Amino acid sequence: MPRQKLGQHFLADQSVLRRIAAAACEKGEPVLVEIGPGKGALTEYLLDRAMHVAAVELDRELAAELTVRFPSVEVVQEDALLVDLNRWAGAPVVGNLPYYVATPIISRVVRLRRPAVFLIQKEVAERIVAVPGTKAYGYYSIEIQFFAEPALLFTVKPGSFRPPPQVDSAVIRLVPKARSILLEAEADAFLGFVSKAFRQKRKTLRNNLAPFYGREWTDAQPESGERAETLSMEQFAGLFRRLVP
Repeated sequence: MPRQKLGQHFLADQSVLRRIAAAACEKGEPVLVEIGPGKGALTEYLLDRAMHVAAVELDRELAAELTVRFPSVEVVQEDALLVDLNRWAGAPVVGNLPYYVATPIISRVVRLRRPAVFLIQKEVAERIVAVPGTKAYGYYSIEIQFFAEPALLFTVKPGSFRPPPQVDSAVIRLVPKARSILLEAEADAFLGFVSKAFRQKRKTLRNNLAPFYGREWTDAQPESGERAETLSMEQFAGLFRRLVP
């Protein structure tokens, strides 16, 4: 697959690379997983901080180049959405993610309860850290915040990349939550419920939820006249508990 088709924008700014590596882990980290190493610009800095770096790269040519350039790196030529990350149990994850696949990769990593630092599109980063009542807040905000405490560390301008993207980027840190607001086994059911609440963002909960749970139950909820974007995760959990005691 041609590299441009993979949506890769290679980070070239050394100061940004250094900051990402420092955010990814403490010096002496036993194992660190890098997703989408590309040409290895970040990998070089990660080797100064982690004792072992595993680099997951989809592009066959780039993976071969990385193997030659960094003999000590465990280069894995696989899709980050399919690779078994449990082979590096508990290891932090870092990467400059291609924009088109960033959201599903992040969703997968947070479910594995891994600390992570990612360079992604700024708009996606803002959605991840968004709070109720803001324009960026939505289902994806709740999905990621159910599993992790997110923080937007800093933004990165297009000129830091080769080729430059058409939008700003941002670095986010994701710290696994010690305890979720609901039981882990309820995660999929809860997030499915939240997804229905956000089905049409401009509509009220009454209009979004009634087709699934009935008008009688929906009308009986105090929040039924609100829009989903105004409810916190705690409020959604309370609503979900009334549906599934």
